[in-house]
Amino acid sequence: MSITPGKIVRFHNTGAPDVLQLENTEVALPKAGEVQVEHKAIGLNFIEVYWRTGVYPIPLPCCPGSEGAGIVRAVGEGVTEFKPGDRVAYGSGPVGSYCTVRNMPAHPLVKIPDAIDFETAAAMMLKGFTAQYLLRRVYKVQAGETILFHAAAGGVGSIVTQWAKSLGVRVIGTVSTREKAELAKANGCAEVIITSEENIVSRVKELTNGKGVPVVYDGVGKATFVDSLDCLKPRGMMVSFGNASGKVDPVPLNWLAERGSLVLTRPTVASFTMDKAEMLESAGEMFDVVASGAVKIQINQRFALADVVKAHTELEGRRTTGCTVLIP
Repeated sequence: MSITPGKIVRFHNTGAPDVLQLENTEVALPKAGEVQVEHKAIGLNFIEVYWRTGVYPIPLPCCPGSEGAGIVRAVGEGVTEFKPGDRVAYGSGPVGSYCTVRNMPAHPLVKIPDAIDFETAAAMMLKGFTAQYLLRRVYKVQAGETILFHAAAGGVGSIVTQWAKSLGVRVIGTVSTREKAELAKANGCAEVIITSEENIVSRVKELTNGKGVPVVYDGVGKATFVDSLDCLKPRGMMVSFGNASGKVDPVPLNWLAERGSLVLTRPTVASFTMDKAEMLESAGEMFDVVASGAVKIQINQRFALADVVKAHTELEGRRTTGCTVLIP
């Protein structure tokens, strides 16, 4: 049996970034239905902080990561859509991308167009899938609408803001600092609320002539959840897709009624990439908007895989902007 040596990051117990350990590994030939991928770049996402800290329980030991790009080195029996040498990327799991080489199911993989490099692909897949389902599937934004997006200078925010602007949507973004406000404006936010200096609800109502917005995209969670509800117009949609500030407390249903028959949803990437055809459609739309220049993937941080502890420390400390990649 052919064995490929490699490196893998695992944590054996939950905790601070230093629980992440770089270990040696050996990868056998892929089984039926699997593809062996040699990573050239790996995407870093906040969900990996949730796993590492235990906010989202996950079986241990765990190699985190759901996003990567690289070259196909081998394919298992029955795999016909890929061959050795293909450039591929994925952003919908399974968990385990913090490594130099891995075997994984063929289903999540998509071929990378020639116009997209490995780092861009690794940085955009999970965040791009998220942006696509938020803007085009969960609530299909329309030209002329005003929307509210929290953490507008982050990885998902930087993609959503550019994409929404290209669709003729006015984006109100929230950020934590003045430096991030400048970045959010550069990405296309029409208005930016600095949460440490301004009241979110008052400012949104002011910017919408008291009406509120039809949709709020909230990946921050506990710290912004109630304000998000209060920013919506009657029959608006609250899209809670992350918990960067902590888990949202249970929500009394009457809150939705009292604020005007609001709709509340908690979507995940997995639910929007289960169907292969739908996933390929989403990926194609993502690649098209990036290749056209309408959305620029901003890789503002690069870390060697061996420096994963530092990468997590910066990410969890909110000291990153745009996208971050690990380089094997």
